[in-house]
Amino acid sequence: MKNGAAWICVVCLWGFLPISAETVSKDEIRAHLRFLSDDLLEGRGMGARGGELAARYIAAQFEAMGLRPAGERGTYFQRVPIVGITADPSLKLEVARGERRIELAFPGQFVGGSQLQEPAVDLDGEMVFVGYGIHAPEFQWDDYKGADLRGKVLLMLVNDPPAEDPRFFGGKALTYYGRWTYKYEEAARRGAAGAVLIHTPESAGYGWQVVENSWGKERFALERRAGEPALKLASWIHLDAARSVLDLASQTFEDLKKQAEQRDFRPVELGLRVRARVRNQIRKFEGDNVLGLLPGSDPVLSKEYVLYTAHYDHLGVGKPVDGDAIYNGAADNGSGVAAMLAIAHAFSRIRPAPRRSLLFLGVAAEESGLLGSEYYAAHPLFPLERTAANINLDEINRRGRTMSLVALGADKSSLESNFQKVAERLGVRLSPDPNPEQGFYFRSDQFNLAKVGVPAVYLDAGLDYVGKPEGWGQKEFEEYNAKRYHQPSDQFDPSWELEGTVQIAEMALRVGLDVANQARKPQWKQGSEFQRK
Repeated sequence: MKNGAAWICVVCLWGFLPISAETVSKDEIRAHLRFLSDDLLEGRGMGARGGELAARYIAAQFEAMGLRPAGERGTYFQRVPIVGITADPSLKLEVARGERRIELAFPGQFVGGSQLQEPAVDLDGEMVFVGYGIHAPEFQWDDYKGADLRGKVLLMLVNDPPAEDPRFFGGKALTYYGRWTYKYEEAARRGAAGAVLIHTPESAGYGWQVVENSWGKERFALERRAGEPALKLASWIHLDAARSVLDLASQTFEDLKKQAEQRDFRPVELGLRVRARVRNQIRKFEGDNVLGLLPGSDPVLSKEYVLYTAHYDHLGVGKPVDGDAIYNGAADNGSGVAAMLAIAHAFSRIRPAPRRSLLFLGVAAEESGLLGSEYYAAHPLFPLERTAANINLDEINRRGRTMSLVALGADKSSLESNFQKVAERLGVRLSPDPNPEQGFYFRSDQFNLAKVGVPAVYLDAGLDYVGKPEGWGQKEFEEYNAKRYHQPSDQFDPSWELEGTVQIAEMALRVGLDVANQARKPQWKQGSEFQRK
């Protein structure tokens, strides 16, 4: 039999051979998850012992499975230069109008810090309300209207303008324009001195305690490049504090929000002056992306890669809640790393190996703004144009099997057909994002790969759980968001059956296998915002 015919037969078999649930081991996932979320790792904080232990653990597992070191200098590690910035807790934000003034206290009323990565930064500027802070020509939307905002402090709303039509800012689905990261980026591009985001649980998708826990301690950033736009102050403000500020300007939050929802909105000078003396402790260190490689078996296609990602960091040790100061991050994202390791182990046992190579990346510093994946996207160790697809695993379902799975971003590329085919084999349906207003696609590492042209998907569970009444899944989602997301209570629970974790891992494994063996790489659909230029 000629080699070409042999490959066709092997690919046909791969396409239809069943992969049993035992291929992705539930016990293996449980063991990884139990260790990664143990108090010993102290919440896997970046620049701390626990984060380094987690990275070393992932590398050791890669080595035990026979994955090749795919990092720098023959190691499993890619060094990520990170700057840790701790704001002085005595920081106050002063807002004044003539002789009247108020002071906002850190971190109960506001949180923030400087993007300048300097030990001392002084802010003094006029405050301007800029609505949603969005310039989106494709939607004929411009909150700035050409205003000169250099040196100003911009007060703005989180999220997108409200819409029902999915053709306008995604309808109910959050777009990147609604993310807090975009707001800061756009403000810095316009030369603003500062940006202050008004927090509401509805617009942010989480409560103030999440913001306080993330910002009320050491924050991390990639080392700033020379000439890169940066804000003297990037801040969030509690809604109650925002009301006090706007009362000083003889304005109300409701009136300004109503104005901001109109296309003809123009920036509003508030007649307020904002001052802050930002004092920072600065430390520089290197985090680690962790990479392992399973070479493909095809002499040509093995030079292309299917990339799996899962971030291993969490919030470390922080503000105690009910006497517990360790933010273990069992769901977020011990679950995703455990699933990725089990998938890698399953792939390592497949004979012959898939045609394309499989690359597994444990990502650093996701919780600080997707830093590890941003660094990899800017400094790839394997060519991005030969990276066929990215499957990201973040906060994997622990509640049981579902009748549907969600593949966020799959509809933007030909990966949609891969997921549909595998869903049929698994006896589940693909469902749309059940909580599109949360903007999950922009909140995890696959987003940075998509931005540089790699077809990328974030896997999640649907909300229709097997054996549970209608609405149970949504209730569980809301309860987790309110009580455990970015809280010390996100801990390993020995009662977790992990059937839902295995279900998602199976989907990720099978889709990756399909992509690794098909003749053509996945492509973005025509008109996708991520389509390679």
